[in-house]
Amino acid sequence: MDDLQITSAETKALLESGEDVLLVDVREPWETHICRIAGAVLIPMGSIPANLQKLDVDGDVICYCHHGVRSLDVAVWLRGQGVERARSMSGGIDQWSAEIDPGVPRY
Repeated sequence: MDDLQITSAETKALLESGEDVLLVDVREPWETHICRIAGAVLIPMGSIPANLQKLDVDGDVICYCHHGVRSLDVAVWLRGQGVERARSMSGGIDQWSAEIDPGVPRY
């Protein structure tokens, strides 16, 4: 599982590549009211098991949260469920804001 994490820069490049990528925000709904990454699908961490069928896709599944802790747990769990291309964006949306899009508010 050496490839379990992906940087925000790598995520941006993958999203712009036109490849099949599902970006999953595993934060809580109140957090998305503060900031979000355009195009991401909100599936809070606690709802992931009930939504597994939505995440069993052929392309990459990149999960993110605030700082990367919850999304790493989700990516590990998804891998265990057979979602082989599940990864966690290291540093979460906070790192995304710092490195990719300073217009995304930090909290």
